[in-house]
Amino acid sequence: MQSDKFPTERQAPDHYTTIEVAKILGMAVRSVQLMVDRNELEAWKTPGGHRRISRTSVERWASAHGLAGADSAPSSFAPPLAPATRPPVSRAPSATPASVRTPQILLIEDSVHFQNLVGLIVKQHFPEAALQVANDGITGLALYGQIQPEVLIVDILLPGIDGATLITTLRSHPQFARSHLIVVTSLDESQREPYAFALQGVKVIHKPRLVAELPAALAACLPPGQVPS
Repeated sequence: MQSDKFPTERQAPDHYTTIEVAKILGMAVRSVQLMVDRNELEAWKTPGGHRRISRTSVERWASAHGLAGADSAPSSFAPPLAPATRPPVSRAPSATPASVRTPQILLIEDSVHFQNLVGLIVKQHFPEAALQVANDGITGLALYGQIQPEVLIVDILLPGIDGATLITTLRSHPQFARSHLIVVTSLDESQREPYAFALQGVKVIHKPRLVAELPAALAACLPPGQVPS
């Protein structure tokens, strides 16, 4: 009788491991651990000390953040970047060649004003690029895993997880190697000192200089042939 209440190994599991959730959401394992610590995902530990995360809470979080695929993820865990989870670029059945891939730009910024400003800059200077926006670091991590952007624009000060922590988390993720990073901030140089560990070798743009400096910074990051002359 009791077995009727619990799924068998052949059925969809009612819980996942931390690694499995990271694969489903396209995140680093550390990011999932932070979500559990913030009570964004329901979790418990087995007698052996292994963390288990509720399937229902993963589906609920994914749905709330506009992510597809978690509610129907098979036990084999297809990669979160599978074409089925992304809106098709064209009706052609074959995959879009990498040479004509629409450049993806991901902006992680909680200010609506600067979201709109970056949107205008991209629309004016790079109309062929697709801009995705996340309001906080955790959502940004999930989107990053799904779209693998050519360019990642991150504010240092973010709700949920600050930009410096986000940057160091992404750098531990193999997928980060394919993206160019641009940091935008309202902090002046002296105020950035506590974040120096995350900003080494990174292009940093002071927000008052965004309109003047962002177009050139993006042009240097986007694939050749996909930047307007």
